[in-house]
Amino acid sequence: MRKAKPKKRYLLPDPKFQDTLVTKFVNYLMERGKKSTSYNIFYAAIEVVEKKTNENGLEVWKRAMNNVMPSVEVKSRRVGGATFQVPIEIRPERRINLSIKWLIDYSRMRGEKTMTDKLAGEIIAASKGEGAAIKKKDDTHRMAEANKAFSHFRF
Repeated sequence: MRKAKPKKRYLLPDPKFQDTLVTKFVNYLMERGKKSTSYNIFYAAIEVVEKKTNENGLEVWKRAMNNVMPSVEVKSRRVGGATFQVPIEIRPERRINLSIKWLIDYSRMRGEKTMTDKLAGEIIAASKGEGAAIKKKDDTHRMAEANKAFSHFRF
């Protein structure tokens, strides 16, 4: 076990919107250390969202992030010889991380041609309360609801 908790690392805000959440999203989007490419993808996706919805792209993205954020999840817990799926509340930081991860993963799986279009499509879908990332959140909540009987095993 560690002696001390590692220091929390704080991110610098992004150059365009001055938002640290955008930087975090771009860091998750980045592959092979190509940060400028992922910034370009994100900013272009926000522009596509603005064109398609006629709203502020950053606001639509934040609404999509809030819609995708789960509030409960299940964790495996061994009690005796059996493994139970125990529903637990999610810490605020993990909620943000999961929503970022799901938005990016499910946008990568979409059928559009470029990553910009895929990301923009998933953001628009999530802001309306539909799409694969929202489905993942609903499935997570459904699992937690189904296993509510084991909530007394919380740790």
